[in-house]
Amino acid sequence: MAFQPADLEKIDAAILSGVKKVTFADGRATEFHSLDEMRRLRADIKAELGASASLVNPRIRTVVGKMRRC
Repeated sequence: MAFQPADLEKIDAAILSGVKKVTFADGRATEFHSLDEMRRLRADIKAELGASASLVNPRIRTVVGKMRRC
């Protein structure tokens, strides 16, 4: 399941307000049983977004060396 940054914002808002039903960006609606369950999903969303961000913006490194004459 692919999460979007808007999903993280929605779960954060639900945790802060105490709401247990969240409708995500793609239309899925989920009702949570506990705050712990919401926090676990929040951690999963953050991990997935962090992993996908590292794949989207890889760092390119160029190594330049000097050649010596013998």
